[in-house]
Amino acid sequence: MSTPGVQLPLAVEFFPMGERDLDAVAVLEAGLQTFPWSRGNFADSLLSGYSVWVVRIGGELIGFSVVMRVLDEAHLLNIGVAERYQGKGYGARLLRNAMECAHLAGACRMFLEVRPGNARAVELYQHFGFRQIGLRKAYYPAVVGREDALVFEKELG
Repeated sequence: MSTPGVQLPLAVEFFPMGERDLDAVAVLEAGLQTFPWSRGNFADSLLSGYSVWVVRIGGELIGFSVVMRVLDEAHLLNIGVAERYQGKGYGARLLRNAMECAHLAGACRMFLEVRPGNARAVELYQHFGFRQIGLRKAYYPAVVGREDALVFEKELG
């Protein structure tokens, strides 16, 4: 029995991304990035057999992750959380899910790239034990020219 006037938290649910999710994921990505992945990029990730997940709260799609695994390595290709849900731990839960799925699939380490100016993401990755192992010059498109990428790595398991 519920208490009148008390709102229970909505369930946070993770699902493998499906074709039905592509439009919503592409819209979410477009709202997060100046140079977003296209719907086709996400569709290609599904077709390639990448580990692609969505997270929903009360049925609303609020985030996604895309991980490519090659042999015993995983590469976090993309991860995003709707702006109004950022800073509330959902990105951490998505990242944890991505790492656990990669490890269960046989990956021993995970790599990722991140823009140096994305302080929130850099802090999240460092919190989870990722360490910077390199720099890719002019990796990302930018409003003017190109932007470098920090390369991070973490041992899984």
